Order: sequence, then structure tokens, then C-alpha cells
Amino acid sequence: MDINFNKNEDHNKLLLSNLKQKLAQVKLGGGQKKIDKMHAEGKMTARERIAYLLDEKSKSIEIGAFVGEELYKEHGGCPSGGVVIKIGYIGGKQCIVVANDATVKAGAWFPITAKKNLRAQEIAMENRLPIVYLVDSAGVYLPLQDEIFPDKEHFGRIFRNNAQMSSMGITQIAAVMGSCVAGGAYLPIMSDEALIVDKTGSIFLAGSYLVKAAIGEDIDNETLGGATTHCEISGVTDYKAKDDKDALDKIKNIVSKIGDFDKAGFNREKSQKPALDEKEIFGILPKARNEQYEMMDIINRLVDNSEFEAYKDGYGQTIITGYARIDGWAVGIVANQRKVVKSKKGEMQFGGVIYSDSADKATRFIANCNQKKIPLVFIQDVTGFMVGSKSEQGGIIKDGAKMVNAVSNSVVPKFTIIIGNSYGAGNYAMCGKSYDPRLIFAWPSAELAVMGGTQAAKVLAQIEASSLKAKGEIVDEAKEKMIFDKIKAKYDEQVSPYYAAARLWTDAIIDPLDTRTWISMGIEAANHAPIEKKFNLGVIQV
Repeated sequence: MDINFNKNEDHNKLLLSNLKQKLAQVKLGGGQKKIDKMHAEGKMTARERIAYLLDEKSKSIEIGAFVGEELYKEHGGCPSGGVVIKIGYIGGKQCIVVANDATVKAGAWFPITAKKNLRAQEIAMENRLPIVYLVDSAGVYLPLQDEIFPDKEHFGRIFRNNAQMSSMGITQIAAVMGSCVAGGAYLPIMSDEALIVDKTGSIFLAGSYLVKAAIGEDIDNETLGGATTHCEISGVTDYKAKDDKDALDKIKNIVSKIGDFDKAGFNREKSQKPALDEKEIFGILPKARNEQYEMMDIINRLVDNSEFEAYKDGYGQTIITGYARIDGWAVGIVANQRKVVKSKKGEMQFGGVIYSDSADKATRFIANCNQKKIPLVFIQDVTGFMVGSKSEQGGIIKDGAKMVNAVSNSVVPKFTIIIGNSYGAGNYAMCGKSYDPRLIFAWPSAELAVMGGTQAAKVLAQIEASSLKAKGEIVDEAKEKMIFDKIKAKYDEQVSPYYAAARLWTDAIIDPLDTRTWISMGIEAANHAPIEKKFNLGVIQV
């Protein structure tokens, strides 16, 4: 191994260590004191509930662990958006589980909480996955009610999705394991089956204090909306559980009776590990954003037996396309090549840039995968489309539009991994969040922005300096550097993968060595949903 490999390895392992430290902090939710308080009340935490519910020693993936990171500081923060979401297995059946974290503001819903819950429902609906809600929430966080209550993608959309999933035949099970107040009371009751934990679970449109204020009635919360009331008098809930574990055991029993599902029929053979050492990814992926490397060195450490059948290998070389298997599943891979390559005309092309020929190749390959019913995996390290007179005259906009059209109209499931740069329209063409990947996740080395931090800061600094000069201010070299450094620092914060994950622009930041698990579980989920539409590019400029 050369010195550069060792430097890259040290850098990327440091990023991974930082990721693990951040995850450990996030998993504390509202803090140890709040966790201890829940235990004293005889309750399990959201993460403990999920861990008990999912099959022991089975694989699982967490959606949105960093949602809310650095947001709502003036309100005390909202770790993980106050809700924990995992895709895992209950009795061998793949399900998605959504659990309110009552250690975070009593499980109250912040705006980002609603967005994260809607993402969970979107995953369930796209993949026809059974969904389990573990409800323990004080309802809408009132100081921010205007950002969560009335709009299309706000709180009310949750119940609309409950109704739609029911009509689609997607199993929904809810366990009321704490508070379930006001509008939130509809979620468990709009599920197929609802459980409630005796003495700790409660459901009502208005609690005892509000009832007293509204109609003058004196009543305690247990009598108003406890387990006995709803299981024996109102009939609102279907099962009474004596404690958290009893409720979770009942869910396991219910899920165990669910019948098999119609499959999409994606091709799978026996899984094989990559022939090349996956851990070498840390030394291959460069520390510097503009440094070249061979993307195939990454791909060969992700795919089964390190076998890859390249499509149009010698054409459009700044995008790699080809067929492989990941954990046995057949996949079509579309990846950005990060080294300088020579085009068919003998011209040198920059790595990570999409040229007309590479866009044309990707479009054709995506169409082929749709015809063969092969899921698509996009590996992003892209700075954008090529610019300049030669590219414009060569029709780069037209060829880029064809690629975007193919990605947009693709009917096979798409999965996106951001391992490096994800800039500008390159993010779109390589199946960014706007293009409905079933799952989109990033390595700690990822950056998402309109353009790179240095380039953007130079442009913005020049604009600001010109503005100051126009006002008569003296802007010397030191002043220009100060302006640049200030803008660069802010921009660097915004391109961080944690900034994106906090806002749910990506589903997760993961250890690169977990990539195969994410893709495999994602395709397994997608296999629950047969493809009903036909691939059609519509009208394109040829």
C-alpha cells in the first residue's frame, strides 16, 4: 500500500469514528435522566421497544437517525426528530416500525417529526410493507403549530396516508404505549388493529384539564381514555396489554399470522461476499475532494464475488454502467467515474463530470434495466454536467435531459448512495431525492450542494466585494480573504452530510461497510410491490 492509501484510510476511518460517536449521542434521545424516568414509570424507551419487537440478531436499518440535528436549538433540540424508525424483521417478515421517543419533549411532534413520519409511510406505501406504530406522544408541539398543522405535507397527511394504506391492503398495527392526544388519537384507530397498555396508555381528543376548561366536567385521564375505557366501553381499541412487553408480544403474534405477499419477482441467487477486501474502500476513497480515483475499485468491493459486467465499457467513460449482484440480488449500477479519461474522439474528459456521451450511455442502460426488471443502484460522486461552448454546441442540455427523463420515468426500484460529491444537476441526473429513490443514503465522505464549497465561496465573495466597492468601501486583499473565509465556513457547514441528514434529504449516513445490507434490504422491501406501470420515456429530443 502506498502512503496516499494510508492517508486516505486514516481520514475516512476518522470520519467513520465521528459518525459512530454522533450516533451514540443521538441514541440517548432526550438524555439519560429522561430514560431513567421512563424506566421508573415501568415503560421501555422507543429504541428498547423496537429492539424487543424485532427478531433477535436479525439485520435492521434505521431511517433518519440524524433528523433534527442542530435544529430547534431555541426549543431545546429534537434528537432524531423525536421518533425512531427502523426497517427490520418480525417473525421473519420484513416490516417498518415507527416509535415515538417520549424522552424528547414527551414525544411531541415538531415539523421535522411530521416529515419523518411521512417518509416512513412513503416507504411502506411504495414497498407495500407492513407498518407498526408504537405510539407515545403528547401531540403537536404547540409553539411551532403553524409549521406542522395546516399544509399538505403536515400532520394531517399522516391520517390521509393511514386511510390510503388501508385501501391498498397494507397491514397497519398500532400500540398505544403512552399518551395519544387530540389529532394523534386518530392514527391508532385508523390502523387495522390497535392495542393499548393498561395504566400507561391513554387515548382522547382532549385531556382531563381541557375537558374541565371546555365543558366543566371533572374526570381523570384513566377514566377518560385509559385501557379499560377503550377496550371494554368505547370499543376503540382491540387488545389490552398489561405492560410494554406484553403489547409487543401481542404484535409479534399478530404479524406471525400475516399471509405471504405477491412479489415483484426481482432476480436473486445465493449471496457471495466480494472477492476483494471491502475494508480497502477506506484507503481507496480519497481525502481531497478533487483527487482522482478508480470508481471500479469501489464497485468491486461492493458487489458479489467482485464480478461486474460492464455495459458500453469504452464509450461515455465518465459514467460507469453495468450489471452485478449485491447480496445475491441482480442490480444495474450507474456510477460516476472519478478519474480523467480519454473520450472516443481522443479528448481528455474530467472525472466526476457528466458529458453528452456518458449521459447518452446512462439513458440507454436505464431503459435496458427497466425492460429486464432489474433494480438500479446509483453511486454518486458527481460535480455536474460539462459546461462550455463545445459542450453546449454538442447538445449537453439535450443529452442531460434524456438522462433525467429516463431516471424520472424508471419503474424499477432505484437506490442512491452518495459517496463523494453530489453537486448541481448531477445530483438530479444521478437520482437525487427529488427522483424518488426507494432509499437514499450517504457515506460520511459525502457532500451535497449546488456546487463545491470553494467555487461557491469564490463566486459569493466576489459579489460581496464588488457590492462593498460600489458603496465606496476599500476592499484590500486581507478584506477579500476575510469575506471568502466567512462565506466558505458557512457553505462548508451546509454541504456536510449531517446538514442533509438533519433535513431528511438523505435517509441515513452509514458506515460504507453497511452498504450491501442497505441495498439488499431495500430490494427485499421493493420485492413486496409488483411493478404495475410500464416504462415510457415520453417525448424526448433525439
